[in-house]
Amino acid sequence: MSDYWNEKTKQLTPYVAGEQPRDRKFIKLNTNENPFPPSPSVIEAIQKAATEALRLYPDPSCTELRQAIAERFGIKAAQVFAGNGSDEILAFAFAAFFETAQHGNPILFPDITYSFYPVYADLWNISYGTVPLRKDFSIDPAPYIDLLSKGASSGIILPNPNAPTGMALSIDELKNLAEAAGKNKRVFVVDEAYIAFTDSGSQTYGSMLPPLKDLPNLLIIRTLSKESSLAGLRAGFAIGSEELIEGLCRIRDSFNSYTLDRLALAGAVAAINDASYYDEINSRIIATRRRVTAELEALGFAVLPSQANFLFASPPAESGISGQDFFTALRERGILVRHFKKPRIENFLRISIGTDDEIDVLLEACRDILDKSSRKDAKTQREEKL
Repeated sequence: MSDYWNEKTKQLTPYVAGEQPRDRKFIKLNTNENPFPPSPSVIEAIQKAATEALRLYPDPSCTELRQAIAERFGIKAAQVFAGNGSDEILAFAFAAFFETAQHGNPILFPDITYSFYPVYADLWNISYGTVPLRKDFSIDPAPYIDLLSKGASSGIILPNPNAPTGMALSIDELKNLAEAAGKNKRVFVVDEAYIAFTDSGSQTYGSMLPPLKDLPNLLIIRTLSKESSLAGLRAGFAIGSEELIEGLCRIRDSFNSYTLDRLALAGAVAAINDASYYDEINSRIIATRRRVTAELEALGFAVLPSQANFLFASPPAESGISGQDFFTALRERGILVRHFKKPRIENFLRISIGTDDEIDVLLEACRDILDKSSRKDAKTQREEKL
């Protein structure tokens, strides 16, 4: 603690991002980055934008990017907000739509979810309540709807698919939540960071964009970090009714009008306009996810049904290896995954979907760890008999 910090700074518990190692080379499956490179058109657009024009401020309204997004999704540009990654837009949404603790009821989100949500709530002095996941780690919409019907919530935010579980709610379930929030003029924020990885062609799972026109209280937030291989660029966008977008603009322009620089804007526009490239690479990620799910289950792992570009898996119970120990053993073999030291999920690992070659190395390491544990147990049992 510093004497120079104010009381709010002293009280904050900041978000902790996944490890970004610099001291050695790892197979990096811990931060849900896309394993494939950005579209060549993105690189070309950024190179073309690197001119003397960098001495000038970028377009604060991100007009070209918003128009590209509007054209791709069949909406009006006035329904689009662009920002410096989805995390910044989430921060703006908390500030714009949820009441402070002194003026409203708590917002709601799952007890196991994106750990930035409580950080934002604390930053903006917003009270919040967490709704427990079901025993199978799926989101139960019923408690949210019940609290909304009683006027006991100032809004809802949740990721779909959820993080770190990877499990998704159906479009119908999300519509019911949005309608319940709308009855009390509450905003429902759906964080679609991983929506590009839901099962293609599914009638059950997918984006909330199709029903958006009938849900003026629905705000959809997307990021180019995962679906467009641009985690290093920092670009995201939100789609909603014009009045919600105006609310985000009011917060942005009270904080920093120039949230996206010229290079990021150029790259983001090119990514939005090359949907076919990203559809192809993301379909490969979905196929790999299915393969690694089956192979981990064959090794005895408990794997949650994921609709994201990662898996949430628990080592075989009979192995006697904890999630923490398995995480450490993989790291010693040069493979990074994510482990959360939190109740209910401390025995799980979140494993990003990498290339097929990276996944092959991961699976071989898992077999080796389990095999060594089995041999160690057999040796211990022999010694105990002597």
